[in-house]
Amino acid sequence: MTRPRRRPARRCGVGLRRVVTVPVAVAALIGAAGPTAADTTGAPGAGDPYFPLSGNGGYHVRHYDLTLRYDTSSRHLDGKAVLTARATQNLSRFDLDLQGLQVTGVTVDGAPAAFRRVGQELVVTSRHALRTGRNFQVTVAYNGTPQPVTDPDGSKDGWIPTDDGAFVAGEPQGAMTWFPANNHPKDKASYDFTITVPQGSTAVANGVLLGRRTAHGRTTLRWREAQPMASYLATATVGNFQVEQYTTHDGIHVYNAVDPRDASAAAPVLQQLPSVLEWESKLFGPYPYRSAGSIVAHVPDVGYALETQTRPLYNSAPDLNTLVHENAHQWFGDSVSLTSWKDIWLNEGFATYAEWLYAEQHGGDSAQKTFDADYARPASDPLWAYPPGDPGSGKNIFGTPVYVRAAMTLHELRKAVGDGDFFRTLRAWTAGHRDGHGTTAQFERLAERTSGKRLAGLFHTWLYAKGKPDSA
Repeated sequence: MTRPRRRPARRCGVGLRRVVTVPVAVAALIGAAGPTAADTTGAPGAGDPYFPLSGNGGYHVRHYDLTLRYDTSSRHLDGKAVLTARATQNLSRFDLDLQGLQVTGVTVDGAPAAFRRVGQELVVTSRHALRTGRNFQVTVAYNGTPQPVTDPDGSKDGWIPTDDGAFVAGEPQGAMTWFPANNHPKDKASYDFTITVPQGSTAVANGVLLGRRTAHGRTTLRWREAQPMASYLATATVGNFQVEQYTTHDGIHVYNAVDPRDASAAAPVLQQLPSVLEWESKLFGPYPYRSAGSIVAHVPDVGYALETQTRPLYNSAPDLNTLVHENAHQWFGDSVSLTSWKDIWLNEGFATYAEWLYAEQHGGDSAQKTFDADYARPASDPLWAYPPGDPGSGKNIFGTPVYVRAAMTLHELRKAVGDGDFFRTLRAWTAGHRDGHGTTAQFERLAERTSGKRLAGLFHTWLYAKGKPDSA
């Protein structure tokens, strides 16, 4: 994610089609967040220390099939969500995350289920208990006027209404404002979207466009993201867009949707997307997805861009740094996802350092020069306000240390192990955790294994020590 107010000042009804199998280790990780197998009530949260009610325990969602109808004039949303899931413990009751909106019916495996609302939790009691290991399907019908959620730092995310539709960006909590979800990065799933909007509008989601049909004043678009995706990376952004489609020489399907008000400013930057992806692929390993692109909305007051999977979402025409940053996230954050929000540096530090590397290799400042300029900031600067490896709370996860000091950590690692081992570590990270999850401890062990060096002191100094390090 790029949020200018948080970043450093220098930065300018369709049936289930395909289910992605998630590795056993990932399912075990998700299940571990809930009660033991003997319990019959799924936990109301996934156990995240910063967002304790995000996600849920007792099950893993394998696939979401979302059917949405949005009226851009009334801002009314009708939705049906079909979740295909697997119980990771015995369940008589479980929760889904859903904020606002009216639920009109819930079924489990086709049978009506009892439900009630408790804050952001939709509590579902199935007619029959679900045994550990059982696959089941939950259908939720709902409607209303979706509203964004306010994050601990005061910013908004989720379904954000615009003058021509909606800007739909879910990090860290906002997915629950427009569909019921197991809303934590630990629980990744494949997605199908069927979105109906007024004729003249376009609804853009993740993955590959399967079809578009207009009839009776409405346009319906069908999208599919077949690879595992965290719920906060899903989008269904609606607007009056100019659309461009093409296929790169590497076979990646590109879909760009741009608000006409930003088209002239965005065009020179978006033209560089294929070369940026090619450059990032050489450094980080093969591009993780079949599709790519950009969604450029015209909502400058939102104040940030987001690395929605396969197709980053921008609140205005992006500059080249932002394009590099958000697409680096396709490796760091999207393909390799977090297990806890306190590890957010694994997303933002890596994407920020990608900017430094791009500048270094394309005629700009060297990464060392950028590092030196940041290190010159006084000890009182917000850069040193808290350590990036544990920002302390959800209020701080998009602050300057998580972006810049985290990038400085990677530069220190690069200097300590040399370019060869550094880039081998990055490629091993993206390959070994592709479509899955990673932790800071796992990255540290990988860097030590790859380089043959002890690096605990380096990581402690740059990720966890309070204040400005004594020396660079």
